Amino acid sequence: MTVATTPPSADPAGHDIGPLDEHNRALLRHAHPEDWTNPTPRGRYNLVVIGAGTAGLVAAAGAAGLGGRVALVERRLMGGDCLNFGCVPSKALIRAARAVADIRRAGKWGVHTGGEPRIEFPAVMKRMRALRARIAPHDSAQRFASLGIDVFLGTGRFTGPETLGVDGRQLRFARACIATGARPAEPGIPGLAESGFLTSETVFSLTELPRRLAILGAGPIGCELAQTFARFGSTVHLIDVADRLLGREDREAAEIVQAALEQDGVELRLGYGVVRVERTTKGKRLYLRCRDATEALEADDILVATGRAPNIEDLGLDAAGVRFDERGVSVNDRLRTSNRRIYAAGDVCSAYKFTHTADALARIVIQNALFFGRARASILTVPWCTYTDPEIAHVGAYEHETAARGIATTTVRVEMKTVDRAILDGDEGGVAKILAEKRGGRILGATLVARHAGDMISEITALMTRGGRLKDLSRTIHPYPTQAEVFKRAGDLYARMSLTPLVKRMLGTILAWRR
Repeated sequence: MTVATTPPSADPAGHDIGPLDEHNRALLRHAHPEDWTNPTPRGRYNLVVIGAGTAGLVAAAGAAGLGGRVALVERRLMGGDCLNFGCVPSKALIRAARAVADIRRAGKWGVHTGGEPRIEFPAVMKRMRALRARIAPHDSAQRFASLGIDVFLGTGRFTGPETLGVDGRQLRFARACIATGARPAEPGIPGLAESGFLTSETVFSLTELPRRLAILGAGPIGCELAQTFARFGSTVHLIDVADRLLGREDREAAEIVQAALEQDGVELRLGYGVVRVERTTKGKRLYLRCRDATEALEADDILVATGRAPNIEDLGLDAAGVRFDERGVSVNDRLRTSNRRIYAAGDVCSAYKFTHTADALARIVIQNALFFGRARASILTVPWCTYTDPEIAHVGAYEHETAARGIATTTVRVEMKTVDRAILDGDEGGVAKILAEKRGGRILGATLVARHAGDMISEITALMTRGGRLKDLSRTIHPYPTQAEVFKRAGDLYARMSLTPLVKRMLGTILAWRR
């Protein structure tokens, strides 16, 4: 038995946090305390922030820390998606699933466990809830109030170009920041809503492991959770209309991840669309279509991971004169909306729906909204990572993008199986691909597939931020043995590639003369 889309044990205030054990009660005491009393507005605010996810929290804390009078409004949970439904809970489950995989494969290191690991799924979920509650105080209403911020828990709506209403109070502002984030998009598949389904929010309220799990969407969220639940022991079907998973990523990199998912038992249905869903006496039946063929698939639960939708409803954007569309709030390169007093940051306005991007955009809002700054979102160098095993991380441009712009490039490719530490760790199934200008070697982008790719990609990001070149990788001393040496090998390979026959003959002549 698993919980429904809105778990019966969930928080009665409608926050989709369940079950209400000691850990989730502790989480709610920080994220949305029942006894919270909204403060009396203190005249005109330098900045009113709507939404207390990453972008909102960073904007509010930064503005208050610089001496501004700040109000922060949150209708749901402090910490937003990342703390409550995204990065934090998902990575806790991924870590547990990785432990399962390591135990199963321990024999290749000469370690024998005596059989299949016993997985206590309720204990796995309890650990996740405990860790989430442990992290929650950092994003809590109490902490932000202690920073001198007026924290209002309730629904904020613009009532005019310079005012926001919340809990019967009017907040006047010199500047405002919309940081309401996004939510899981729900596809209009006939019968899906009636049959019930999980999302990337409600999946973390499960208390029992689904025996058969169908996941719709082979993007980052779908791939991460497919591998995780397959490692826990679910029969997982990963379904997508595209002919490959992680369609945004480099094809070779995505194929490595696909092979890893298949090795963990994920059953792929790529190129398949879901025609309709119906509830049966034994679970749920999905009718799939691939070209002209149709087949039925049985599942106990369906997890929808088909994208994100911006939270723009019920904000009074028309009253504020803020333009928006189905993609979210419209902003210019300096994150200002059509109302010159109102800015936006994070998933509600950005194509890069990552926690770290929300953080970076919030810092731009602080500069531009409060201090006449001219910071631009377009100059950010944004890395991202999908936390499968191995992970796939990317920063900058892809080859097809530079080709479309007519930029002559060089790609340096190094396989992880050539790196000593990867060999010793048994993490040989990966690759580093670094894209650079053909002339001069300035790094334009990179893709890395490795077990800890998310930790490693920042070296390339830092280089790109200051206009670094491939030769800089050779000049950087890396501790030996580490998997990050793959970048040094890439720099060395580029140096050898740059050694043309003519240059080699010239150097040989010089060395012969010096003998």
